[in-house]
Amino acid sequence: MAASDISTNTRLKTEFWVSLGILFFIAVLPIAVTNAYWLGVVIVSMYFAMLAAAWNILAGYTGQFSLAPATFGMIGGYVTGLLSYYYGATAPIGIPAAVIVAGSIGLVLGRIVLRLRGPYLALTTLSFAEIMRLVISNSIEITRGDLGLNVPGIFQSRLSYYYMMLAVLVLMQVGLYYLLRSRAGLYLRAIRDDETAAASRGVKIVWWKTYAFTLSAAISGLAGALYGHFAQFVSPELGLLSQTGIIISMVVIGGLGTLVGPIGGAFLVYVASEFLRDFGGYQLVVFAFLVIIFGRFFREGLWGLLLAVLGVKRGQPAVVQTAAE
Repeated sequence: MAASDISTNTRLKTEFWVSLGILFFIAVLPIAVTNAYWLGVVIVSMYFAMLAAAWNILAGYTGQFSLAPATFGMIGGYVTGLLSYYYGATAPIGIPAAVIVAGSIGLVLGRIVLRLRGPYLALTTLSFAEIMRLVISNSIEITRGDLGLNVPGIFQSRLSYYYMMLAVLVLMQVGLYYLLRSRAGLYLRAIRDDETAAASRGVKIVWWKTYAFTLSAAISGLAGALYGHFAQFVSPELGLLSQTGIIISMVVIGGLGTLVGPIGGAFLVYVASEFLRDFGGYQLVVFAFLVIIFGRFFREGLWGLLLAVLGVKRGQPAVVQTAAE
């Protein structure tokens, strides 16, 4: 194993355990925080953490900038909601269906758009996001349009939703950790670091981009379905571009291309947004300003800034070995 691989694996392990430390703190938080409103805030933060982690797979580890993470969350919420509304399907049926449908749409869309690069990919996914939102908003006879759709709850207790979301988030982190330590994770990082070099070493660029896009969409669909059952309501507002902006700000502020960044960034940004809610739309201005500052001066987010303060260097770019090597 090359020295750069050892460095990357050590870094991944550190990020993984720090992220689990954050989630352990969230697990014991209800001991001190018993207010139902703030428990709800943390639950929604976990929803955004899932979306942020899903987007980070695509943008942070594969280098593909999509503007549709919130849209796939909206799709997941509507799939389980529509199955329940029209066919009486319960959550154990609706949630897996949401994952499959969101992932399938991601697969088809990925095959179409992932040959594009740079701003063209971003603009194409933005167009897809707006089209999906407008279709749902205007299909009043099916989705009830802007009135939204009621989704049946799973539990009576808010604390039960809390630990359900937490359990899913922990399992997702474990899965991502082992994915990124595998050869698949090496290929994704190689595409991000130097797509031309990765292709020259035999990496199937479009195939692995599509894989990342499909996985990201499926996780977002899962997050949307879980959120829909918690809120017991979904609406086209879940797919607003502002929601995607919040997700991106969470990843950028927390640390793009890290396991711990989306988790820490999601809790930090969403909880902070609740404290700034009294200032109206200015909270979006504040987060947009922070994204500019971090993008310009601290490109590795708060996690990278912490590592810099501690004097820890990040891993080197991924190196793909050929079959002969």
